[in-house]
Amino acid sequence: MVFSSILFLFRFMPIAFLLYYLTPKKMKNLALFVLSLIFYSWGEPKYFPIMLLSVIIDYTVGQGIKRNPNNVTKKRLFLLVSIFANLGLLFFFKYTNFFVGNINSLLGTQWSGIVVEKLPLGISFYTFQTMSYSIDVYRGKVEAEDNIINFGAYVVMFPQLIAGPIVTYADVSRELKYREITLAQIDDGVRLFIMGLGSKVLIANNIGSLWTEVQMLGFANVSTPLAWLGVLAFSLQIYFDFSGYSLMAIGLGKMLGFQFPQNFNYPYISRSITEFWRRWHMTLGSWFREYVYIPMGGNRVKPARHIFNMFVVWFLTGFWHGANWNFILWGLYFFTFLVIEKRFLKQYLDKSQVLSRVYTLSIVIVSWAIFAVSGMEELKGLFSKMFAFQWGGDWLYYLQNYGITFILAVICSTPVLKKMYEKWGSIQWLKAGFLMVVAVISVAYLVDSTYNPFLYFNF
Repeated sequence: MVFSSILFLFRFMPIAFLLYYLTPKKMKNLALFVLSLIFYSWGEPKYFPIMLLSVIIDYTVGQGIKRNPNNVTKKRLFLLVSIFANLGLLFFFKYTNFFVGNINSLLGTQWSGIVVEKLPLGISFYTFQTMSYSIDVYRGKVEAEDNIINFGAYVVMFPQLIAGPIVTYADVSRELKYREITLAQIDDGVRLFIMGLGSKVLIANNIGSLWTEVQMLGFANVSTPLAWLGVLAFSLQIYFDFSGYSLMAIGLGKMLGFQFPQNFNYPYISRSITEFWRRWHMTLGSWFREYVYIPMGGNRVKPARHIFNMFVVWFLTGFWHGANWNFILWGLYFFTFLVIEKRFLKQYLDKSQVLSRVYTLSIVIVSWAIFAVSGMEELKGLFSKMFAFQWGGDWLYYLQNYGITFILAVICSTPVLKKMYEKWGSIQWLKAGFLMVVAVISVAYLVDSTYNPFLYFNF
């Protein structure tokens, strides 16, 4: 379904943008709302009512808060409706079976879970977006949207609907009502979209197939170097998969007249885990900081409470990614190193560029091993192999096959190519030629290849 949804996006875009550009200015949000619902319904028709329900609930909550400016009790009641409704939908579809399974294991019961073939597309993203709207209206940070079409267009906007970045209403509230679409904006949007497509199709897919091969071989049957090579491949795959989609979404947003927030800023050049999380999935980090960490007191509390606040945020960050213990472990793994850095390590990392980067990359690559493997026994097998130092020659074969892809991926994970592209300056034909080549090859790969996973569609 994910692969067919991507192909549908390519068929859908030309017609959607043509209709959108031809629609009168006053009707563009209606066009965007309808077109986005068509796109979502094609991908997940049975979950269409859930999407509409989310729109209606949070629009009603916003209106309820607005109409009771001096009644604190009613305002809080409306806010609680939004929080419980959004988290309730997310919990029901994403976490019910996790809790049922763990209760059965703990108590020896045999409760049956719910049958969910797949999560509603983008539910982890749009529930956070709509919930942030209600919280911001309650705080007085934004005014409640009176036009349900405008609000609906914000919630279901198809470029970022299914995998982010997480866009708060405050990010786009002005553009929903007053936006201009210029040729320069469209040109920049096309450029970002093509670069994101190339990142996803040409790099993430190709390097990701190595990790898939390692999994198929079985961790017990590979050498220590190949295990590390596989995890490194996954580390690059997940970065280019998600950052590539984010770039595509930001580019499409620009073409529609919206400025979505940046979601990645070359995280693999970070010199600490603290810096890494300022560069990786930036909108998720901002969301948790704004709506969880700061309301709990942030760092303006006693040291013990500060550590507790960080624990809650990183437990939730891990759990947000998936209903499995490996994701919780992944979040708490980062929590541990962040606490260590804040207590004493950061001052030493700042003194050495080389050691700090080696330290950060090592910690991050190991984290992706935790993230990638959901079964605890399987994860134990992978770690045993990674740190058993069992040498073999199998990794040489895979390094030979994937060596060029590795080199390209590593270079593209740094700002080197971006700086080269910017230095081309006024050589527009060279830039245009480069983008055209990337676009043509990417589309050819997309149509021809059967291996095209979008990892963050699962979250």
